[in-house]
Order: sequence, then structure tokens, then C-alpha cells
Amino acid sequence: MSSKTTRVAVTQAEPEWLDLTAGVVKTCNLIAEAAQNGAKLIAFPECWIPGYPCWIWSRFLDVDLNVAYIKNSITLNSPEMNRIQACAKSHSIAVSLGFSEKDNNSIYIAQVMIGGDGEIKSHRRKMKPTHMERTIFGDASGECFSSVVELPFGRVGALSCWEHIQPLLKYFMISQREDIHVSAWPSLTPHTGKTDLWSMSAEGCHSLSQTYAAESQSFVLHCTAVMSEKGVTAMNTSGGILMSSPGGGSSAVFGPDGRRLTEPLDSTTEGIIYADLDMNQIVATKIFADATGHYSRPDLMSLNVCNKVKKMVQVDMETAVTTAEE
Repeated sequence: MSSKTTRVAVTQAEPEWLDLTAGVVKTCNLIAEAAQNGAKLIAFPECWIPGYPCWIWSRFLDVDLNVAYIKNSITLNSPEMNRIQACAKSHSIAVSLGFSEKDNNSIYIAQVMIGGDGEIKSHRRKMKPTHMERTIFGDASGECFSSVVELPFGRVGALSCWEHIQPLLKYFMISQREDIHVSAWPSLTPHTGKTDLWSMSAEGCHSLSQTYAAESQSFVLHCTAVMSEKGVTAMNTSGGILMSSPGGGSSAVFGPDGRRLTEPLDSTTEGIIYADLDMNQIVATKIFADATGHYSRPDLMSLNVCNKVKKMVQVDMETAVTTAEE
């Protein structure tokens, strides 16, 4: 059986906190490094630009940080996004980018998949921001379903953070036959063994990505950010319950049967984790189970999805034309 191998790169790096320009520069530097090491795809964490808004877990309101965060978030059609697209094209590498998307000064947790030709292949927003994220981020509409795309080396999709506990969303993703899935997260803190939720810890989130790999029979790129004292200071989170001390890096690659394929970096260390994916492993695991194929029961269960992007203002063009003529 012939083997097709694809090299992927998973970042474990610290964002340039609240600095859009510096964030774009660092993004392009990491893209170039990954391409020079033979990667065909590079993955970035949730809200990589301008960094995850860690302060939301420490206090209810911080107007100054919120304003700075919005001002340094990235607009989809902007010179900054165009520069990242141009970098992807010049290095012939696909980029899964997590970012805070600014749209008329509202912000959304977003992801784009940029092809090796520099074109944006998909743009999605997080279906439902998690808990305290709802204090600053808006919900997605049907664009949350725009994820899985066909690239030269396989079908690639992405979700953010605790979207990986949404069974119906996951099933919809799996139905689109991903070969590679980007699981994007912020900094993740090890569990303390106390009353903090294990499911929100570094170990718990690893478990969610591994479960997704086993359920979907896809390779999962589990991508996390690092936080240093600089980040703690920038976010003013010292003493908070989450993201209040250096660390948080726990990036990894999981195989289609859920096993970990890569060695960990230290949680405080920045770097890129590489893996050479043998795509035949997907076929081997699907022999045993395919949740949307031979291991499904569409006669008993099915999923309804509305992927229409709904707007607050919808103009009936036929009525508008008739009124104008009168």
C-alpha cells in the first residue's frame, strides 16, 4: 500500500499582546519558518491576533483593555490580513489562523483557512463564545459552519476551543470528511487537583482533541498559546483564576485513532511542533468505524443544519424596486 505523507506545523508561541502590527510580523515569521522546514500547513491558536483576552476570567469589566483589544483586532479584508495571505502565497503553505475579528467595532472569535495560493478558502466565527467570552465577543450566524476545505494534501477543517464539546457541531464537521482538523485553544493551565474544572485544564482539553481524533478518524492539530510574565502584565491577570502565571503551552498532534504523535515542549517554551502525517492511517482506522459512513444509522438519527448567514436588516429587493417606481 503506497503512502502519502504530509508535513504539518503546530505553533506553540506567545502572541504579541494587543499589538496588531507586531502580531502580523510574528505570524509571517512563523509561517516562513514552518515552510522552510517543509510544512504544507501551519496552525495558530484561538485569538492568536491580538492574543486571547485573558482578563475576562479575572474581572467583569476592563474598559481600557477592551478598547485596546478592539482597536488591535483584525478586519477580514484589511492590509494586515492581505499581508498574511501574501506571506502564505510566497512560501506556498496553507495557514489556519485564529484571530479576533473586528467588524464595525464588534468583535468575534474567528478562523480563516488560507491556501498555499494566498486565497482565503474559508472564514468562520465561533458558534457560541464560552462563558466569560460572551462579555466581549458576539455569536456567529451560519458562518460558523464554513470550515472544511479541500487543499492539495487533503480536506482540512477547524474549530475553536470548547466548540469541541458541541456534539452536533462536531458531527456536522465530521460529515464533511476531514482528513486534518485544527483544534485551536488559548493558553491552557494544568489542573490543580482542586475544585477547578478538569475539562478546562490542559489535560482536559487534550482529552477533547484526542476524542475528536478518534470520533472523526482525522489527524488533529491541537494548537495552544504560551503566556509569559509579559502576557500576565499586559492582560493584568496576576492573581486571577485562569491565565495568571507563565506557561500554558501544550500543543500536540494526535493520530486518527487518538494516539499522541508528537513529543511535548515545555509549557513555557515557544516553538513549532512538526509531524509527518501518513494519510493511510485514516483509511486503516475507518475500517473499524466511520461515524458518518458504514457506522452510521441515518434511518434512525439525522441532523438538521441551517447554514444561512442571518442579518439584522434584510431588504426585500422586489418591494424596494416597486416602491421606487411608484
